[in-house]
Amino acid sequence: MAKNKKDKELKIKIKKAKKEDFDKILDLIKELAAFEKLEGPDKIASRRFFKDTFGKKPLINMLVAKEGKEILGYAIYFESYSSFLAKKTLFLEDIFITQSRRNTGIGKLFFDRLIEIANDRGCGRVEWAVLDWNIDAIAFYNKIGATPLSNWEYYRLTL
Repeated sequence: MAKNKKDKELKIKIKKAKKEDFDKILDLIKELAAFEKLEGPDKIASRRFFKDTFGKKPLINMLVAKEGKEILGYAIYFESYSSFLAKKTLFLEDIFITQSRRNTGIGKLFFDRLIEIANDRGCGRVEWAVLDWNIDAIAFYNKIGATPLSNWEYYRLTL
């Protein structure tokens, strides 16, 4: 179990997301969108997202941070492939913790679980992107020993 700054035990569990978690996860995604000053998913995108997460052939995996029945955060991940390592890469699409529960050890719990999953799946690395203005996230990533990639820039072609 994680401990916060006051060394008080947290009863946070990182678990695989379930269908019944979906509405709360959508609320958190909308909170993330507001934080990033973007539009959240509309109803059609929400239905696609549900199918891509919980359908017969899921495209993504999702973890949630739970304290009792309360969902405090989520992480979305999937596998890509590194031709140089000749191994899978666990790509973290989103990690988000509700504002009121940040800096309590939940992010570390997520990364501990994601590293465990990556190792179990034979991945050679875990990768993700962070907005350059998100200094709190960058400080956290540096604290856990992650390093920024140099000489690479992410591009996007939206279809």
